[in-house]
Amino acid sequence: MKIVILSRNPKLYSTNRLLEAATERGHEVKVLDVLRCYMNITSHNPKIHYRGEVIDGIDAVIPRIGASVTFYGTAVLRQFEMMNVFPLNESVAITRSRDKLRSVQLLARQGIGLPITGFAHNPDDIEDLISTVGGAPLVIKLLEGTQGIGVVLAETHKAAESVIQAFMGLNANIMVQEFIKEAGGSDIRCLVVDDKVVAAMKRQGAEGEFRSNLHRGGQASLIRLTPEERSTAVRAAKIMGLNVCGVDLLRSNHGPVVMEVNSSPGLKGIETATNKDIASLIIQFIEKKHKLLESKSDRSKTRGKG
Repeated sequence: MKIVILSRNPKLYSTNRLLEAATERGHEVKVLDVLRCYMNITSHNPKIHYRGEVIDGIDAVIPRIGASVTFYGTAVLRQFEMMNVFPLNESVAITRSRDKLRSVQLLARQGIGLPITGFAHNPDDIEDLISTVGGAPLVIKLLEGTQGIGVVLAETHKAAESVIQAFMGLNANIMVQEFIKEAGGSDIRCLVVDDKVVAAMKRQGAEGEFRSNLHRGGQASLIRLTPEERSTAVRAAKIMGLNVCGVDLLRSNHGPVVMEVNSSPGLKGIETATNKDIASLIIQFIEKKHKLLESKSDRSKTRGKG
């Protein structure tokens, strides 16, 4: 197969591992900087150009699109989809998962366990918003934040008021969530591939840090999932429409709750913690889907001749 990896940096661990795994399995792979791709959007003949060359004959595309370039990155991915290239994750699913508020609403509609979440626009509603999520301590999240950036723990009612007012004064979109104290500054990252949890790790926040992101100094270790946690992760991935994703869970007193569904999960932490070759599992999934698509295409051609 001819595979394209959309990534700003070919030296990133996840990009490099996917490149290695695909090459080892005999595929031809190109890493393209998504921001250097440009498009000819024409009916019946859509094209992608890269540094003056036309990119064609591609069988599959692996999007590793950072949150800061979601708009342009998903536009490029849609162009590949118009060219009938199989995407590891579809553009609409990535856009859906990147919208934190929409994600929470979609998961809630399907009965997935979530922290109590509030959202408001007017500063006059702050008092009621805080009481809606159970009061302080509570977590305030910027809707555009990633990797723990723009996430604040307000430990008192007064602090919560001040932070929410400050964000609203800057016209920043935020949501407010109950603080799951019993999680103890840890969460669980489940790596879902093709409707199966293929690996899971516990991420423990650094001393005095309630965020467990590895980028914030958190530590990763192996963990055994409960059947309910495994089922919750798979259901969350399906609701988002993602073939491959990281589902972040907290263990609460009322069962597992989903914090986020990440459409471009990093592979370094989870491959190191679990000693599993996740990159190869992702490439094998692409191979499986490509065979199914080829056989469908062959069957339709046969029917056309008949």
